[in-house]
Amino acid sequence: MSVSAASARYTFRRPSLAVGFCEALSGEGLLDARSGLFLAAQRRVGKSTFLREDLIPTAEARGWATVYVDLWSDRASDPAELIADAIKQKIAEFHGLVSKAAKAIGLSKITIAGSLSLDLTVPGLPAGVTLHQALELLHGIAKRPVMLVVDEAQHALTTPSGLQAMYALKAARDAMNRSGDAPDLMLVFTGSSRDKLAHLVMSAKMPFYGSRVTPFPLLGREFTDEYTTSVNRALAADNQLDPVAVFEAFEMVGNRPELLRSLVADIALAQESPNLSMRLRADAYLVQDRVWQEVKSDFESLTPLQQAVVRVMASKEGQFSPFGEASMSAYKALLPDTVPLSTATVQNAIDALRERDIIWKESRGAYEIEDQAWVAWLRLSGRA
Repeated sequence: MSVSAASARYTFRRPSLAVGFCEALSGEGLLDARSGLFLAAQRRVGKSTFLREDLIPTAEARGWATVYVDLWSDRASDPAELIADAIKQKIAEFHGLVSKAAKAIGLSKITIAGSLSLDLTVPGLPAGVTLHQALELLHGIAKRPVMLVVDEAQHALTTPSGLQAMYALKAARDAMNRSGDAPDLMLVFTGSSRDKLAHLVMSAKMPFYGSRVTPFPLLGREFTDEYTTSVNRALAADNQLDPVAVFEAFEMVGNRPELLRSLVADIALAQESPNLSMRLRADAYLVQDRVWQEVKSDFESLTPLQQAVVRVMASKEGQFSPFGEASMSAYKALLPDTVPLSTATVQNAIDALRERDIIWKESRGAYEIEDQAWVAWLRLSGRA
């Protein structure tokens, strides 16, 4: 068996995490997510894979009807239409009228309850049909609770109809879960921008005000140890990967499993190095260096005050207070006298940094740097 085959067949599963989230959605666990589960993590850390391979199968094993939609799957389409289409396809699936045979003869419309016609070739729902009604219909046909997963949900905020779809989902949740029993509609929203995802929950004017964004748990040493064991089965007995080296490489590439697998496949397929672990570390350093070069370039594109804000934020331990006396004094020490400094200019700098996903503001009002690669580079370069 080749290393690439071993890597491709190996998938790290997190069933206990999926069970915990399902319990939270149904109100059974310590974490109550019946108002909605909001999960945030940077791209390529395994979030979408977890949704498709762990959370959704676990929900389906509990007898739930699951709907998954990735709002970045077609960024040219309106997010509201993508959500509607995903629900519509699931209705058709449970209605049993869109089989392979039906598709083969070009059947694209289904009629439900004698009156509602859904055209699977036309984006969105028919005129006068709301997302709430579509979800109620799905629940009635499936005769089971519904879990709707919206991946990259922050993209809904880019269009007025996308935002209205979020309000419609909130209204559907409230209407379908009135009994106080186990909910009939459970909502999962994920985002690669914590700050933008938090927009849905932080303002009283936003649909899910009062909910909170939960950081998506990153893969760690347990993943790399099992992955190393899997890969080593395909390697020569005298040239195995060291689990410690694999974990260190994983951290250097930002806990991104796809990047780690790519590095391991590249070095192991060649098998020219007498020490695969040493080569893995070296290649991971190259990836890390490229990441830090991107951070350096982005940092240098910031205004002097924006640079000062992230430098002070990276140097702080504990909660960062951007307008406190200590922070304002720290900014001043980093700025030339010609740069105006006030709470207003600091606020403008923070707003610009948030817009670029460099920092984010979580539901309790605390600010954090979004990508830990920034913190590492700022400290290593002596800027924090």
